[in-house]
Amino acid sequence: MDDGKAITISCDDCTMQATSACDDCVVSFICGRDPDEAVIIDAAEARAVRMLAAAGLVPELRHRRSAG
Repeated sequence: MDDGKAITISCDDCTMQATSACDDCVVSFICGRDPDEAVIIDAAEARAVRMLAAAGLVPELRHRRSAG
């Protein structure tokens, strides 16, 4: 994940598209929300994402809250 290359995840490229796997897919969750709706994760989920990122399994969360 540190090679500087972007990873594109598209439902159009997914072999599971239009199956029951879409019901709890993170991509479907994020793409299916309203544009103004925030994606909220709790502390336990944030810790899990940090652990996965530290192990190199997912990229680090890049969101940083603005000061204003």
